[in-house]
Order: sequence, then structure tokens, then C-alpha cells
Amino acid sequence: MSHSPQAGAVVVHGGAGAPLEHEDGCVLAARRALAQLEVNGDALDAAIIAVTTLEDDGRFNAGSGASLGLDGATIEMDASIMDTRGRLGAVACVRDVKNPVKLARAIADTPHVMLAGEGAQRFARSLGMPGSAPISDHQRAEHRTLMKELAGSVPLMPGIDNRLFDRFWNYKTPLQLPKSSACDTVGAVVRGPDGHFAVACSTGGSAPSLLGRVGDSPIIGSGFYAGPHGAVAASGIGEHIMRHLLARTVYGWIEDGMPLEAALKRGLDLFDREVDVGLIAVSRTEAGALCYHGMPHARMTQR
Repeated sequence: MSHSPQAGAVVVHGGAGAPLEHEDGCVLAARRALAQLEVNGDALDAAIIAVTTLEDDGRFNAGSGASLGLDGATIEMDASIMDTRGRLGAVACVRDVKNPVKLARAIADTPHVMLAGEGAQRFARSLGMPGSAPISDHQRAEHRTLMKELAGSVPLMPGIDNRLFDRFWNYKTPLQLPKSSACDTVGAVVRGPDGHFAVACSTGGSAPSLLGRVGDSPIIGSGFYAGPHGAVAASGIGEHIMRHLLARTVYGWIEDGMPLEAALKRGLDLFDREVDVGLIAVSRTEAGALCYHGMPHARMTQR
């Protein structure tokens, strides 16, 4: 954990359980966020630049690297932003948008907080936002691996029988199991040099998942939260995270004066160790990240 009471700070993560060799992408995202803080000091602008960098990377489960649905063709993405200047926006189940986090930021300027599905996609088009990149070889390879694992007996989501995805199948095409589960979210939390806080998150969804599934990432208080005492972002299996309103719960402990590292540990200890969950946070004096299963991340502070 780092301690710097006055300077701006950035923490970026690439997803609970994601390969640690992807940490260079988080480092680049954090550097770009710090550079943005030097430009205008706006914590939210910095958080969005960090997440946009990860969305464009292609290796993370967000934006250009979002996981394919079980049908091997559908991609549904969620994103969110929040800061202590009153800006709050989220998008759920959007399909053809290059950078969902930018769409979430645009929604914050509308009379609404969240748009979903077709409405969100139409709004993106009205703003001239570009569509998604073509499906990559990396995305197709991840899908092939997932389908092989889904055909096996080991649960891909802790406590969930793989056969339930067959029972409740709701895609247009039939389920085909030919013989790594993805639940990653990317996110950034920022403390601006003026004391304002911001958080931004983006995800390509959970794999496996039913069509239309929404996780914790766009749900305020579950996957993200920012207030006058700090900002928190969560990563992992949303079905577990939402039950604890994890981001708001951890924020509450920070607000009550608990040291940041202790708050993050207490948050993870709400879950069985088999459940892959990670947290990042900044407070007025600290910045940190924690995940028991490994999580690529980067933490940087203004000098």
C-alpha cells in the first residue's frame, strides 16, 4: 500500500485471475492516467483514459478483448463511471461499441444513469461513437477453451452446475459443446490532486453466461463506488460480488477510518477462497490493490 496524502494517485487492474504477464498493459494505463492528471487534474478523465487503454489492448476481457458469448458470436459489454463531482453513468449489455466506458461517461450527461441493450447502442451511434473491432483470434481461442471446459464436470463458476447453462439456454442458436472461464473486469480508481475521487470500470461479461446477463460492473455499490473518502472498484464473479454490495461496503469501512489494506482484506474475506475476487481502492492517504488469486495491476502516485 502507498501513502501520499496530497498527491494524485491512480490504481489500475486488469481483472481478478487474469494472467499476470499482462501487467504491462496496466502500467501503460496508469501512466496515461497520471499524464491526464497533469493536464487538467480531473480524476474522472484520468480514470476513463486508463480504462480506455485496457479496452483497446485486446488481451483483457473488455472492449476489443471482450469474451464471446456461448453462441460464439454475441458480445455483450458493461461499463460504469462515478466521481465526487456528481457524475454517474453506466451501460449494460451493449453489443457494438468500441469503448463502453466512454459511452458510460456520455450517459452521465443525460437525464438517466444507465442505458442498456439496443437503446444504449442507438445512443452511441447518435454520438458518432465507433463500433466494435472485428472478433480477434484471441477471442475465438478463449471461446474454444471455454466450451471444452463447459463440457467437463468441473464448475466454471463456483457453486454452479455447468448443466444449468444447457437447461436455461436462451441464445438463438442451439447449444453445442464440442468437447478458462472469463469473469474479468478492468477498472481504475483515481484520487485527483484537488482531493476529488473517481472510478471507472468496463467488462466483456462473464463466461459462461446466459444472453442478457448483467454482472456487478454497472451496478452502483457492487462493482464500483466513489465518495468523498475514496473510490473502490471490484473484479471477479459478479453474482457473488452483488450479494455483498462489495464496493460500497468496502468504501464504508474506509469512511469509518479503517486502514485501506485492512478494508480490502476484510472485503475479500467475505467470500470463500475459491471465489475469484479482487479489489482496488484509493483513499485520502492511501492507494492499494488486493486479490488472493493474482490480478494484474499498477499503482502510481504523482510526485
